[in-house]
Amino acid sequence: MRECRDTEEHPATIPVILALDVTGSMGNAAVEVAKQLNVIMTKLYERVKDVEFMIMGIGDFAYDRCPLQVSQFESDIRIAEQLDKLYFEFGGGGNNYESYTAAWYFGVNHVKLDAWDRGQKGLIITMGDEALNPYIPGEPLGKVTGAARVQDVETEKLLPQVLEKYDVYHIYVDHRNYRDVDEDVKTWKECLDKQHIRVIRLDGIADEIIRIVTAFAGNDALKKGRVEFPKALGISW
Repeated sequence: MRECRDTEEHPATIPVILALDVTGSMGNAAVEVAKQLNVIMTKLYERVKDVEFMIMGIGDFAYDRCPLQVSQFESDIRIAEQLDKLYFEFGGGGNNYESYTAAWYFGVNHVKLDAWDRGQKGLIITMGDEALNPYIPGEPLGKVTGAARVQDVETEKLLPQVLEKYDVYHIYVDHRNYRDVDEDVKTWKECLDKQHIRVIRLDGIADEIIRIVTAFAGNDALKKGRVEFPKALGISW
């Protein structure tokens, strides 16, 4: 379980889950995005009151040894320590999709948010360069989550559950000229409207995430004054 709780310091937490595809198709692009995440989160901590981040590494439940990695929620730059532990397995397989909806499943079933008690949702942003997976195989999902028995989780049935609790976005990372982006994005459009699907080149991801999070937080949650873009914190990779 992961928890995002209100405290005296952060009385109205804004939970944000950033889930990055760390499979082989992403390659070095995954590392580049992770480096940007470090700076993005640092900037947003300074701009948005009460925002707390969780980092996920998403793989392929059909092929990978480490298909899901989940940090704690952090409300300060300690998230850099969590980010530094991210393992780039560079796995995946020949099924033309990765297990993106594992972020949805975990967010619904293994997270506790005080925001829900206030009638507010959390935010999930997945990032990757493959089609949307139609399901998550149950046996490896059970091993990762510690559940005794888990059936296959169909994306179509999971969707209304996650939309009840989260605002969900997908950033399609367009970094491979030979990939049929339109065909991949079409699968995402079967679940999310076009406002929640963004096709972005590597150099535009930072600004896009900042736009999504600040819009989700709303004007009342934004801090006043100009914020300078910070230098990246030290990340070992």
